[in-house]
Amino acid sequence: MVGPEPIRVEVLIHAPTLFLHCQHCEFVWQQTGATQRIHQEQIQSSIPGDLEKQYRQLSDWAISTAKAFDGRVIFRIIDAVSVEGFFKSLRYRVHKYPTIIVNGKDKIIGFDLDRASPLISRQVAARFGN
Repeated sequence: MVGPEPIRVEVLIHAPTLFLHCQHCEFVWQQTGATQRIHQEQIQSSIPGDLEKQYRQLSDWAISTAKAFDGRVIFRIIDAVSVEGFFKSLRYRVHKYPTIIVNGKDKIIGFDLDRASPLISRQVAARFGN
């Protein structure tokens, strides 16, 4: 018997973007040592400091929440400017980022992890009885 599906948490956010070569070329370039410097420059210049801090906080929160619920919660971070992010924004009528969508129903607009955590806990308790 298969248990209930995990709670799905989608986060629409402006994510930092790296432009990479194909996998084979990346492997070759990594051997030269050149790509690490280039990728580091891309990371540093791709996102302003305040957004980087917010992205790190979100990442830490998602990792700790996923660990705390031991497989009962799964996260998807979706870049708001990607094709998927565009369609999710239309579907959920989202115009501000980040937005946290819990189980395809409840959404929290803005960076309010204090509201998101109890919402996720209630959803887990309802589905898994814990």
